[in-house]
Amino acid sequence: MAGPVPLVAPPPGFVEAAESWASRLTAAIGAIRCALRRRLDDATHNGGLDVVELLTERARLRSLVPQGRTSHGGATRLLPCADGWAAVSLARASDAELVPAWRGLHGLDVEMDDPWDDVTELVARVSGADLVRDAELLGLPLGVLGERRPDGTDGVVTTGFGPSARTDHDAALRVLDLSALWAGPLCAALLGRAGAESTKVESVERPDGARVGDALLYDRLNRDKQHRTVDLGSRRGRVMLAALVARADVVVTASRHRALVQLGLDPTSWLARSDGPQVWVSITGHGLASDRVAFGDDAAVAGGLVEHAPDGPTFAGDALADPLSGLAAATHAAEALARGERVLLDVAMAGVAAAAATAAGR
Repeated sequence: MAGPVPLVAPPPGFVEAAESWASRLTAAIGAIRCALRRRLDDATHNGGLDVVELLTERARLRSLVPQGRTSHGGATRLLPCADGWAAVSLARASDAELVPAWRGLHGLDVEMDDPWDDVTELVARVSGADLVRDAELLGLPLGVLGERRPDGTDGVVTTGFGPSARTDHDAALRVLDLSALWAGPLCAALLGRAGAESTKVESVERPDGARVGDALLYDRLNRDKQHRTVDLGSRRGRVMLAALVARADVVVTASRHRALVQLGLDPTSWLARSDGPQVWVSITGHGLASDRVAFGDDAAVAGGLVEHAPDGPTFAGDALADPLSGLAAATHAAEALARGERVLLDVAMAGVAAAAATAAGR
């Protein structure tokens, strides 16, 4: 019987970039637990994180292997465009359904049975700047290689709202996870290492897509959390959601700003309240100011997080922007908690990828 297919770890440079966040996270968790007067327990705080394990977790659980310019999971491809390279994801049925409208924007008919053939032909004709505009207009998960330039940050924009009002240092730290898929749930799970009580909330009508697409990863990231389902379409459900937010110390979201406002979850408004959370973590593809969607693979490419081969770029790992963003978000959240600050953390996955690519010398 053949043995397991060996997995290739991310290039060392990327691992080293992640290790700096992991070291900061570990230090901040220790400070939080001391502030909460908790004895360090090796079962929940083992002194460090295995960064390679973190970055390759989904690939290991699903036995995914590198595929060059096709992502590990198979839903995203790196394609040449008119003036560079772009990563396009057709992870959702709705993405493939948008292909005819996308081609129509450029005066092209749908000609081929495989949507990837149509996408490949289209992308080859269009510049990177125009592809970004297409992505914004149609809601396509697409990243142009290196479009997000490093800005000297971790890809995390911090807005302060003054000191925290938390005074009961013996009370449990409460984390409310309103996110889905990978980066947000990972952030909440990592904060659990500080002894936090995490509650994961899912919509009755729209549960976390990872339940079906990545069931093993879903279980790994969420098995230690309490679970609640809320009918977000009802007034009662909205009231329940607001009550959960009001009692949380940390709220983790992964929705664009417009969607948050529609649910009564404007982060700025909540953080300005005396009974609001201490830390609000927003993880999106390109930041709260952008309406673009993104997944881990196309966001990584947007940040320049690729391997460079003689004939062009290839994916450097499995959706690397996801675990890197979860790690960076948890690090900044833990540090804010340890300092007693009330903050909004605007985490852009493409920005996190750009920071990691720069640290890795890419």
